[in-house]
Amino acid sequence: MTTDSPHTPAPTEDFLAIAGLQLTSRVLLGTARYPSTQLLLDALEASGTQLVTVALRRVDPVAGGTENLYRLLVERGYHLLPNTAGCFTARDAVLTAELAREALGTSRIKLEVIADEETLLPDVEELLRAAETLVGKGFQVFPYTNDDPVTARKLEEIGCVAVMPLGAPIGSGLGIRNPHNIELIVQRAHIPVIVDAGVGTASDVAVAFELGVDGVLMNTAVAQARQPVRMAAAMRAAAVAGREAYLAGRMPKRFYAEASSPMGGRIAAESAAW
Repeated sequence: MTTDSPHTPAPTEDFLAIAGLQLTSRVLLGTARYPSTQLLLDALEASGTQLVTVALRRVDPVAGGTENLYRLLVERGYHLLPNTAGCFTARDAVLTAELAREALGTSRIKLEVIADEETLLPDVEELLRAAETLVGKGFQVFPYTNDDPVTARKLEEIGCVAVMPLGAPIGSGLGIRNPHNIELIVQRAHIPVIVDAGVGTASDVAVAFELGVDGVLMNTAVAQARQPVRMAAAMRAAAVAGREAYLAGRMPKRFYAEASSPMGGRIAAESAAW
């Protein structure tokens, strides 16, 4: 990738600028499937995240009680990214987004329109339709999509603020299954690219950032780890390491070995002495 890529900021200005936010953390974290609310809050803190996803059906901004997730997150200073999880049509996704904006007071929306409950893969036709409608209604759309560079370009042209290709199916923990396509999306995009879904451990996060993505969104990999808080801290470290490696620029891959020490001036014994 060329040095003037929109994904390569100056080292002293390495923040994620997205949807009117300047985030110093490039880790985005989901809030579902944690064993307890306290473990969720501890994991969020350990991850260093600043932008978290919430499903509208899981929060009620007017409800009382200490377990109000919306209130707990807002009190701790997290920016919210409500999602349209569980929607199978553009119509349902648009309605859910409108309810989220009214309830949570944000125009940011993570757009999910899935094809079926078994694969949880995006329905691209419905996704594009929903994205166009929501952009027209003034939403800042973060679309969850497949790892197809053509679809990513269409979502950018529609006016989405980011594109979020999957690394692998949701909740699979399989890691980045098609790094070539992720790299193609990064090279062609003029908006942030955030890997969404499929990472299982810290090395997957490092690989994603080494490919040049701007952020990684994860949920199950942390929530379902044996020690969620410890895994969240590992993901934070991996994100920093992967991003730094990308900015540093890796050495070129070579087909043959190349000695790291100079070949000249080597010690050579006279054959007659042996």
